[in-house]
Amino acid sequence: MRRLLVPFAFLLACAGAAPCAHAGGPFGIDHPVAYDDSGIWARNNQKILMGATIVGVIGGSIALGDQDKLGDTFWRSLDSMAASAVVAQGGKWIFQRERPSQTDNPDEFFKGTQYQSFPSGEVSAIAGAVTPFVVAYGHDHPAVYALELLPLYDSVARVKVHGHWQSDVLVGWAIGTGAGIWAEHRQSPLILGWLPHGFTIGVVHHFKP
Repeated sequence: MRRLLVPFAFLLACAGAAPCAHAGGPFGIDHPVAYDDSGIWARNNQKILMGATIVGVIGGSIALGDQDKLGDTFWRSLDSMAASAVVAQGGKWIFQRERPSQTDNPDEFFKGTQYQSFPSGEVSAIAGAVTPFVVAYGHDHPAVYALELLPLYDSVARVKVHGHWQSDVLVGWAIGTGAGIWAEHRQSPLILGWLPHGFTIGVVHHFKP
């Protein structure tokens, strides 16, 4: 768990989230940063990462089924992404926070359902996707912890393009991490249990000679 929390501290430094005289928000760390929609931080790259995450998790689940540990982990990752999305969207509707692109005041909450900054849905989804793999394989294969660079990147990028405040992405990351831990410790994948039995076999195993 300590390794899972390390990126949170790194994010604070990378996103310029260190407390300052005019910081606000629920943790006292939120403040505007210099806008940067260029290079690796470009919004298009964030969309590509989100799309690749969704396609990768769904594709891996269908391809591998639940016949081995890797396939099972893909299905748990899908559970985690879905749960993260539901919780994050619920938070957006409840807290109704204005984005940095809409205000320079990080304390603008409860402004109407059209304002959906808190928490970050993208970061929660990406963190939710990678956490089951980290929990399942991290102990034996520490290199798997490098997957945490994906939500780290998206967190910093979302702050830089003024899509979210620093606390938005931190809470989103926490939601995804919590959902991933929940999904990995379930007795069996949730969504898989709702589908026909054929999905447990997987495309790869189904067509094996």
